[in-house]
Amino acid sequence: MGLLLKKTVVLVGMMGAGKTAVGRALAQRLGVPFLDSDAEIVKAANMSIAEIFARDGEPFFRSKETQIIERLLDEERGILSTGGGAYLNDTNRAMISEKGVAVWLDADLDLLWNRVRHKDTRPLLRTSNPKATLTEIFDARVPVYELSDLSVKADPRYSIDDMAERVVTALLSRPDVLEKTP
Repeated sequence: MGLLLKKTVVLVGMMGAGKTAVGRALAQRLGVPFLDSDAEIVKAANMSIAEIFARDGEPFFRSKETQIIERLLDEERGILSTGGGAYLNDTNRAMISEKGVAVWLDADLDLLWNRVRHKDTRPLLRTSNPKATLTEIFDARVPVYELSDLSVKADPRYSIDDMAERVVTALLSRPDVLEKTP
């Protein structure tokens, strides 16, 4: 039995939720391309996200992010990992639900902090108290992530492959997105 992906699956959630790692495993499991909006922005700008934030500011970054997400939704059917802030934009949310399906990787604050606290690649956490900043971002974003089409609860005991399988199970509840084939 195979699986046929009919719409792009857009993984949304906080930094550290596993969008890239789970996205890669999910794409491999379904035999479809893995796409990463942040990686596409970095490639197009030829600089890191931190450098884009520093040089051009967050509003510029967000406008480029919307353009990239739209292009990826139009050009390719696969698994799309987005930056943590992408889903906050009303235009992005509408576009994602119209052309694909949003799946929230729902990780709690402790799990996120354990995953991001040793990394310096997160421009939004370059503050005097990164855990407090992460908490503020989490509290502000979770009500928006709750608007996603589907959600999959993360757990520190789950491997990346476990999470990918949990996403497949959630997607199978939507025959317009993922269908079992003989």
